[in-house]
Amino acid sequence: MSSAAPDFSHVQAWVFDLDNTLYPASCRLFDQMHVKMGEYVMSHFNVDFPEAKRIQRELFLRHGTTLRGLMVEHGHAPEGFLEQVHDIDYSSVPHNPRLLAALERLPGRKIVFTNGTSKHARNVMERLGVADAFHGVFDIVDSDHIPKPAPAPYAKFLREHGVNPATGAFFEDIANNLQVPHDLGMKTVLVLSDNEEDVKDWQGDRNSRWVDHVTHDLAGFLSELDFGD
Repeated sequence: MSSAAPDFSHVQAWVFDLDNTLYPASCRLFDQMHVKMGEYVMSHFNVDFPEAKRIQRELFLRHGTTLRGLMVEHGHAPEGFLEQVHDIDYSSVPHNPRLLAALERLPGRKIVFTNGTSKHARNVMERLGVADAFHGVFDIVDSDHIPKPAPAPYAKFLREHGVNPATGAFFEDIANNLQVPHDLGMKTVLVLSDNEEDVKDWQGDRNSRWVDHVTHDLAGFLSELDFGD
């Protein structure tokens, strides 16, 4: 693994996670979503908030998302959960012309691959001002509600978007979500917050073999890539 900007001149498909990757963790959207998840679990399990948070975390750790755990272990339908969890205030997400400029200079296609919904992705991208830079979104519905890091969503994503992993790059804030892309032959970049307090234990080991590069500044990392132009 190296912190220096590498040669990405072969890359023609740029794949980005959404939450805490395209926007900084300091926006605290996840904090809002975690509260919404806790409220959902409270109401459906008739427990207090601390117990709901415990259940939520255990489901997340076992299944990759709380939703998947609710579906697999408790038979919950996904629609109500997704609607409630993404009913949040997006005003903390800043317009980011620096990120837009960095994305626009990348050759090839830019695609969002998220465990959230396409509506949530659009809301975030519109706030950032980068929606027009992207060619598509692959969301949790597209992945049949199977979240990263399970292998099946990656295979479906590659197939449906016609991405050759040998010419792809994957950007994520969770290290374990980079293992499958790396093993398929994609370049992998772990995007972390400038504030170490925002880097959570569940985000995994930045020194994992499947993390090719680490950055605390996505726009800066992309801007420094050399395409020989």
